[in-house]
Amino acid sequence: MSGHYLDLSANPLRFQPIGKSINVFFDEANRQVFAVSSGNSDIAVTSWDNRRVAYIKVPETGPVLSIKFSLDKKVLAIQRSSQHVDFVNLGRAGDAAAYSQQCKGKTTEVRSFHWTNINEIIFVTNQGVEFYQVFPEKRSLKLLKSYSVGVNWFLFSPVRNVLLLSTTPAGNVICPFIFKPQQSSRLPKFEIDLPAVAKQSKGEKGAAAKSGANAQAAAATADKLRLLERDVTLAVLYGQLYMVVVRNQARSSGIGAEIVLYLLSRDSAAKRAAVLKLDMNGRFAVNTVDNLLVVHHQASKTSAVFDIRWGGDYDGAISLHHPVLAALPISPVTVPVPEGPGSTGETRTTSLACELYSPNWVVFQPNIIIDARLGCMWEVELKLEVLVSMMADKKQLIDFLLLRSDSKMVILDVCKQSLVPGRQSSLSVIARVFDTLNAVYKEHLKSASTRSSKSEEKRGSATPAALDVSFSCVIDQHDMYKHVLSQVVDIKTIQYKFMVAVIIEYIRSLNSFQISVQHFLYEVVIKLLVENNQFYQLHQFLQYHVLSDSKPLACLMLSLESVYPPAFQLALDMLKRLSTVNDDIVDVLLSKNQLIPALRFLRSNGREDAVSARLFLEAAANSGDNGLFFTVFKFFEERNMRLRRKPAFIPGDHCDQYVALFNSLFGEAS
Repeated sequence: MSGHYLDLSANPLRFQPIGKSINVFFDEANRQVFAVSSGNSDIAVTSWDNRRVAYIKVPETGPVLSIKFSLDKKVLAIQRSSQHVDFVNLGRAGDAAAYSQQCKGKTTEVRSFHWTNINEIIFVTNQGVEFYQVFPEKRSLKLLKSYSVGVNWFLFSPVRNVLLLSTTPAGNVICPFIFKPQQSSRLPKFEIDLPAVAKQSKGEKGAAAKSGANAQAAAATADKLRLLERDVTLAVLYGQLYMVVVRNQARSSGIGAEIVLYLLSRDSAAKRAAVLKLDMNGRFAVNTVDNLLVVHHQASKTSAVFDIRWGGDYDGAISLHHPVLAALPISPVTVPVPEGPGSTGETRTTSLACELYSPNWVVFQPNIIIDARLGCMWEVELKLEVLVSMMADKKQLIDFLLLRSDSKMVILDVCKQSLVPGRQSSLSVIARVFDTLNAVYKEHLKSASTRSSKSEEKRGSATPAALDVSFSCVIDQHDMYKHVLSQVVDIKTIQYKFMVAVIIEYIRSLNSFQISVQHFLYEVVIKLLVENNQFYQLHQFLQYHVLSDSKPLACLMLSLESVYPPAFQLALDMLKRLSTVNDDIVDVLLSKNQLIPALRFLRSNGREDAVSARLFLEAAANSGDNGLFFTVFKFFEERNMRLRRKPAFIPGDHCDQYVALFNSLFGEAS
């Protein structure tokens, strides 16, 4: 198995690579790559979702600085100047002419623009933010709101429509904004802590002054203090938006860099929530994959994975985390490239090994890597199967996997392998794994019950229910039975005593979380004990309620009477304890020709007046025991006398043939 737990997608998006006459742009919101030819009005647009290349012809009025589709892909916005943005309506006959929007102020410059909703766009300028509504049919825009802020650099999350602006000379005061349809809000600003700079000694200061280096040193110090755009990004982890800040340390300190996560909130200023410790310094890039923060380090050509919900030390305010595993390179990747025409005229291709952690790589959220010179766009993927082999602690492994999407079969395979000889875990470890799985299972059942009770209130509401991202995977009893227990129970190399202990441990865990145990789990235990002639242990399990009472279990015990006669009485006792299955007890007794005990049971429960006389008389007649038939007949005659003051049966009882049988055997009925 490969020693790499990160992959680049096997089928990358291919596009026209950057060149002397080709510029490449990426639209994060729509996941599209634009290849723009210099001096040409044709633009090639390649989409990740459908892998198709579309060609668009737009008016050629100068070099393209930025280009993006609206969210419905009906309007194309193109920036060719620092003063304005052009718009082109697509798919509208006779409406291909561009219209333009100038930014406010003569000295204002457009740094970037972002679509926040269908027909709504923001301009990020050097002096703040301008929020516009686009009217394609009128070929015009309307200013909805503007904010005046001095801008060093900015970050925008198309997933949350949140914009962060860096202000102040040091760049570490952040002004957040959030955009909704025709609405915008300015959130509380916050300050990013900058690394402390070591103080100079008096001798160092004097030497610097004498050499005339004070100004240079001050400039260098100021540069170190600045929060730079390259060291920050926005990431969504477990449904929450974080500002990710990389803090490098001085090389002489011998301390590795760290990543600080600031949790953004609508109601209060963002606060430090977590610190991720790295054992190296240098240039880093960050992706998010399946709620994991993936940190790429170019110098060492390795990537480390962090999980803010797994492990870590918490001091009441922030949590400190180390990588889930040692940093490793991304798995090698190749791309097909044309080699030339073959002998039959077809184009031959060969595989080209891609340079990993190339200087040409550009990283986008959440998990996009683009090599514009190669013309490739990949998604970073996590290889859970490889991670399994690298994490020895089963409990920690299960904790980690429960937080991952599409991990159900991996978890079930881990459980199955822990039962197989050679890789078998101890019963105590298996018990902890079961408890971990069932704790999540219980929370899932509670959440499902709550959602069900509130479904009527939310029906028809346009507001979606909050996404529960606590756990991405739930293992229920059917999963455990189908994919684990039923597949290993017949493996001869596994001792039956161990398997019985494992299943009983699983049942114990379910009971400890007050989860109703399904009958098929009991059936597996009983099957194992019967096959190995362990009837005494089976008897004890039933007598001391290790196996809980249920109708399916009672029926199973009845079927075992031929191999274990006491099973009948055990089943009958079980049915008696289940007060809701009195009819089942009567049916069982009738099937065993136990008519008198059945009548006694009905009388003890006050239900003899409701039972069908014909049912009992038919069973008594079929038994061939005339004495039994006489007793049953007289029982119902007495019932008739008590209910109707006459011993005779009425036509609705449908007992005429049994009255005739009684008369033929014993003379006229009274």
